[in-house]
Amino acid sequence: MSYSNFKKISQIKKMFGIVIFEKKLFNNIKSIEPSEWLRTTLSYSSLMRSKNEKTKSEVIVAPILIELINLNNNFITVFSGSNLDVDKEKELNGECDFIISKDKKLYDLDNPILHIVEAKEHDIKLGIPQCAAQMYAAQLLNKKDNAGIDCIYGCVTTGDVWLFMKLCEKELFIDDKKYYINEPDKILGVFQTIINTFK
Repeated sequence: MSYSNFKKISQIKKMFGIVIFEKKLFNNIKSIEPSEWLRTTLSYSSLMRSKNEKTKSEVIVAPILIELINLNNNFITVFSGSNLDVDKEKELNGECDFIISKDKKLYDLDNPILHIVEAKEHDIKLGIPQCAAQMYAAQLLNKKDNAGIDCIYGCVTTGDVWLFMKLCEKELFIDDKKYYINEPDKILGVFQTIINTFK
């Protein structure tokens, strides 16, 4: 099984013993005004007729992540389409849409702090189990490497809607608030709040 085969949240509970909660994850988020480049890029994205996952990653998700790299002076590295093969016996292997690492190495994936999954069929709920499995795998990798990272964050997005999650040990917290692409300042603010916890 690869990450994309995790279809139900019950699989996460049963296979990994994870307890799931829904709660407010972020308080007093400081909005970050997008650059003119990002605003223009996102406005052009509406011209793309195809709304499949590949298109969303190219014209919506990737520009936001590029903006974050610039805002953080290369403190983070973004990996797109990289394999995260942590434990095949536990079926934790396969390709990930996007992984944000706090490590500055250009080629090696170390110290993952956040996973982003593009939801299939424009349904946020369908992406939650896949993202949770990747977060759990990242947690195992960080423990193996003694990275000193206690919690892993995740995000599931349709491009238009963004939902954030947090995994600490065996507790998965799903944000009770969704964010929308027509307010990119809030999405950037959440991402920056997450990144700041690792600085």
